[in-house]
Amino acid sequence: MIPRKSKQEIAHMREVNRILAELFVHIEPMIRPGITTAELDQEAELFIRSRGAKPAFKGYRGYPATLCTSINEVIIHGIPGERRLAEGDIIGIDVGAIKNDFYGDTAVTYAVGEVTPAARSLMDTARQALYDAIDQAVPGGRLYDISAAIQATAESAGFSCVREFVGHGIGKALHEDPQIPNVGRKGTGPRLEEGMTLAIETMINQGVWRVRILPDGWTAVTGDGKLSAHYEHTIAVTKDGPQILSTL
Repeated sequence: MIPRKSKQEIAHMREVNRILAELFVHIEPMIRPGITTAELDQEAELFIRSRGAKPAFKGYRGYPATLCTSINEVIIHGIPGERRLAEGDIIGIDVGAIKNDFYGDTAVTYAVGEVTPAARSLMDTARQALYDAIDQAVPGGRLYDISAAIQATAESAGFSCVREFVGHGIGKALHEDPQIPNVGRKGTGPRLEEGMTLAIETMINQGVWRVRILPDGWTAVTGDGKLSAHYEHTIAVTKDGPQILSTL
């Protein structure tokens, strides 16, 4: 059973997700060579708390930080620390927050200075795959229409889709039903209905789709060491089409 939200509940989700969108505007100028991921994490926590919200990831299943900072071959769940960003890196920043008992969740991949054309192509494709997927989130559609759109956009550009991790429903829990894979067959899966709220995310790899988990138990890296890009929006399914909640 996929939960459905009232208009008031969606308004609460819009509020917390807007804080995250504002956070990205705030920290983007800081994403430069020389800054540590720990410094980005500290600034993000201060910002979220200053808006009357709490970090959603910190302490979740033991996760130690506010942000996931995933650099280059790291797909998701990179733990902030003393590593300094370098010219040419790409970094996926994933962040969640909770306010008024509702969660928000969003992710963006940033270029650190000038990146290679191949890295830029990967980022552009992963971003486009996210918006192509969001377009499918309409009442009467099927859940895996979202997945099929991600897969089609990524694979048509020569990239692969991560299978071990998925998007998800979101609301009063950070992770609700349904799971939303990055691959799927159009026209299949549960029927989408007005009031469903989904965290749609694209995890797109330059090389193979397989994943390896580092000894810290969190950090997921590409199986071949090539680059990965990650984008995510929290959206609501409405009668007027998909509404992106995690944007300004």
